[in-house]
Amino acid sequence: MRALHSFIFLFTLILSAQSKYPQDYFISPLDITTILSGTFGELRSNHFHAGLDIKTKGREGLNVYATANGYVSRIKISHFGYGKAVYITHPNGYTTVYGHLQSLSPTLEAYIKKIQYKKESFEVEIFPEPSELLLKKGEVIALSGNTGGSGGPHLHFEIRDNQERPINPMLFGLTTKDTKKPNIKSFYAYPLNDTSHVNGFNSKQKLRLIALKNGDFKIPEIKAYGEIGFGLESTDRHDLAGNNNGVFKIESYLNGLQNFEINFERVSFSESKHINRFIDYPYYKEKKKRIQKVFKDTNNPLSIFSKEVNNGIITVIDSMSSVYKVTISDFENNKTNINLNIKGSITDSIKIENTFKSDYLVTRNETTELTKNNISVTIPKNTFYEDFYMDFKVENNKLTLHNTQLAASKYFTITYDISEYKDKDLKGLYIARLIGWNNYPSYQSTKRIGNVLFTKSKTLGTYNLAIDSINPTIKPINFTDGKWLSKYRFLKLQINDKQTGIKSYRATVNGKFILMEYDYKKKTLIHDFNDKAVIDTKNNLKVIVIDNVGNSTTFEATFFRK
Repeated sequence: MRALHSFIFLFTLILSAQSKYPQDYFISPLDITTILSGTFGELRSNHFHAGLDIKTKGREGLNVYATANGYVSRIKISHFGYGKAVYITHPNGYTTVYGHLQSLSPTLEAYIKKIQYKKESFEVEIFPEPSELLLKKGEVIALSGNTGGSGGPHLHFEIRDNQERPINPMLFGLTTKDTKKPNIKSFYAYPLNDTSHVNGFNSKQKLRLIALKNGDFKIPEIKAYGEIGFGLESTDRHDLAGNNNGVFKIESYLNGLQNFEINFERVSFSESKHINRFIDYPYYKEKKKRIQKVFKDTNNPLSIFSKEVNNGIITVIDSMSSVYKVTISDFENNKTNINLNIKGSITDSIKIENTFKSDYLVTRNETTELTKNNISVTIPKNTFYEDFYMDFKVENNKLTLHNTQLAASKYFTITYDISEYKDKDLKGLYIARLIGWNNYPSYQSTKRIGNVLFTKSKTLGTYNLAIDSINPTIKPINFTDGKWLSKYRFLKLQINDKQTGIKSYRATVNGKFILMEYDYKKKTLIHDFNDKAVIDTKNNLKVIVIDNVGNSTTFEATFFRK
């Protein structure tokens, strides 16, 4: 009976925690079985995933529905990010977001096309009045697609509160079938100061996971001393898909008492960048794998932590034994446990890794200025999470800024004095970050003021000046000069710039602007003749494409339509 009461109490706690969000208020945005390729809070590059990625059977063009009554409060059309996105605000104060859309409903499409033609721009962002575009629950608002930064056809769906903070949509009842336990790929121990050690080492140690028949894990006893934190690689798989998705909760216990919790209920956009303090960032940059720290590192402002005892860090005392446990849960409360016995054992022969030192100390709470020859670097205070010695070198125009394994939460500025360059040598000059084994010059958004070039970056590494003297290319895809296009729905061209990328483009027919949609992944420009912008029989097409350093190409052709 006591066990039954405990179960009922636990179930009530779980239900009450989730029922503060309205249940059955929102319907699914698609009329197919919900299968996810991405979950809320999932670990992504420089951010936590802010919604659910819902699979669309590998294709575009599925109906997307308003999940509740409301009004369109925002439409954003962009080449990158969410691509074509619609935002609906609902009477209960929440806003739902629908991203990577192929096209909008006829009403919304006509509304946004009018604005695009007025602004003469494909990329627009508009905030309609609450009375302008009212919607009913279940009304078709768009077709699913693959626009923007999407890596394949799917619908990105979010629910935000009235402060624009994303909340896990599963808390509103939008779930998927999941009976599988989270998977644990690796587990690590972190000595956190100079005197701490694990199995005789003062550096991070990978611990051996032993799988148990019930799906849990145990780890052979370790000998440790001092302040220790732990980290793990964990993912979750659902029943209907093989994707490695994110988990919902991570809890840790020391000697049976909870000392830390990580909960992916909500993550605001303003804090999402601090994911790089949550994960083991140097390990990620080296291995492309993300270890989640089961402790709160110094200067980590994330709000996903709770029930903290000493920030989840344990203090191991000599000759004392402890039991440490981590429980990883998905949203459906499938759990995987890791159990570890720790024996306190101090040793004088600690193996310590060498630490880098230089003449350039970057202090977290102060602005740092680094200057040599014609190059200077300005690092605002609180850009990095801790103090460190910077590897700062300048050889001709080549700048070495440490290495890529330190995470920055703010932009720092790199400045080149180019006053010694002749005017003829300035055309196409830009600041590049050198990447890969061959030091490929990757364009950094470069601005010029007088005799100074500067760029802002969050990535340490190697930089240099480079020149792009090659014009963009423009090629017709589905037509040739002088062709009749009366039976064609679309006019298609391919544009490309191999070095610094496309900055802007503009297309006109008979001197008047026509809207062309740019897909940077396919490198295509597409005009829809259904816009009714082309009304003459003989049409002179002119397309101008400009790259990021000002090189331009003009394409002209004539086509005919009845």
